[in-house]
Amino acid sequence: MSGTLYIVATPIGNLDDMTPRAAATFASADFIAAEDTRVTLKLLNHLGLKKPLVSYYEHNLKERGRAILERIRAGENCALCSDAGMPAISDPGEVIVADALAEGIKVVPVPAASACVTALAVSGQATGRFVFEGFLPTNLRQRKERLERLKGEERTVIFYEAPHKLRTTLDDLTAAFGPERSITLCRELTKLHEEIWKTTLGEAQTH
Repeated sequence: MSGTLYIVATPIGNLDDMTPRAAATFASADFIAAEDTRVTLKLLNHLGLKKPLVSYYEHNLKERGRAILERIRAGENCALCSDAGMPAISDPGEVIVADALAEGIKVVPVPAASACVTALAVSGQATGRFVFEGFLPTNLRQRKERLERLKGEERTVIFYEAPHKLRTTLDDLTAAFGPERSITLCRELTKLHEEIWKTTLGEAQTH
């Protein structure tokens, strides 16, 4: 009988946000597929758990994904997690979820915090309708085209960005949407140095 693929959310920062159900799922799983096994090992140590770990990340999706699904089909239960937040959201996990469903493998969500929804909730922006864009393309032409398509978007738009690329992205957003456009910058959410700053693109550029 085929096993189950559990999609397990992990804390986006504060380890106290780990849910009892997520911890129990890790404890009962036969093995854990992790984006970075070193990060997940720290979490398992925090929970006092020892489990077999396999890596599943952007550069080994096909080969490792096939091996994981074969183990599940053979009857093992797998808990899939990313380094932080909900797996498969702007994350390589989306591939194995699609493949598992296509093969009739049971997929069970074990939800908790997701960085994009957490940020939206405290942003002070309109939350009734929103668009999640994740990371903008690194290719300059594709990036410009993506922002051009979003110019008329009336819903709140959520982006992810690495800290060292934020300045350039703010410049690009200002060029696309204008300096008066409202923006909320969130960093280190749920952590000790959490920052939430609602301002304008023009003001953000000057800091």
